[in-house]
Amino acid sequence: MEKQADPLKSIADLARIAGVSVSTVSRALTGKGALNKGTRERIQKIADQHGFRLNVAAQNLRLGRSGAIAVLLPLGHERGQQLSDPFFMAMLGYLADALTDRGYDLLLSRVLPQGDDWLDAFLRAGRADGVIIIGQSDQSAVLDRTAGHYAPLVVWGEGSPDNVHVTVGSHNELGGAQAARHLVARGRRKLAFFGPVAVPEFAARYRGFVAGLPDDLRDRVELVPSPITPQDSRRTAAAWFAAGNRPDGIFAASDVVAMSVMSAAVDNGIGVPRDLSVVGFDDIPMAGLVHPALTTVRQDIEGGARALVDLLFRRLHGEETASVEIAPELIVRESS
Repeated sequence: MEKQADPLKSIADLARIAGVSVSTVSRALTGKGALNKGTRERIQKIADQHGFRLNVAAQNLRLGRSGAIAVLLPLGHERGQQLSDPFFMAMLGYLADALTDRGYDLLLSRVLPQGDDWLDAFLRAGRADGVIIIGQSDQSAVLDRTAGHYAPLVVWGEGSPDNVHVTVGSHNELGGAQAARHLVARGRRKLAFFGPVAVPEFAARYRGFVAGLPDDLRDRVELVPSPITPQDSRRTAAAWFAAGNRPDGIFAASDVVAMSVMSAAVDNGIGVPRDLSVVGFDDIPMAGLVHPALTTVRQDIEGGARALVDLLFRRLHGEETASVEIAPELIVRESS
């Protein structure tokens, strides 16, 4: 068995033996940055021979960084919503991939806001080098205040000229209008919207839906302020149908709400799509797997995640960036 060489005390010792700079050794051992494959493998072999392991935490401390990006989900409007929500899971997976490509870890936190200082309090702890917020919830004022003094902050949500914070998100009004035109083209006239319009994204979907209808239908849309968790939205829909409401077209604020509506409709003897056409929003992976498969407005979750990371790192490097709005796409399946 090959005898292990004498241990090294520092990265500078390893750099001296390898005949390279300290920064080259750091890139070789962390896998970050551009480096010739042969050089990387040679340095790693020397490190193994001497039993050297880079103390990344200590290195980050010296550089004044954490090596992590925080992904925060503020749930001021829907405190019962879980990280297992299908939209969150899809977005988090793509964010983790994009951050790993940059050599960063993802620090995840589900936030139940208490007061208006929760975001600044998180930043003062120094646990992350930048922050991505998933959903504005009812916390737009908090996000604006923090964005006024903290640059590496990007939000997935509804864009607005009034926002101080930078956003990446779908063109929600356009998506709502697409859903409206589709239901009208299917001959549906008695329409309803299910969702919480206190949330900027959902409010924009509702506005777009109403605006996309013919004049004679706009004032007849029933707004049902449904929660967005599966159990609560299903309970809301079941009670609404049990009260005798019989629309022939429903646009839901999310796919989860849409699937809850379909389940409650069937339990009340309403056929989908025979009696009722249903359209969701998101195009989460299971949207095409339910029966009937869900017609939905697709937002590019993967592209959105990569745009969030791209904007964040540009802002980390001092660049001014504008918000990004992504065009949605209507995906027609059997539910409508």
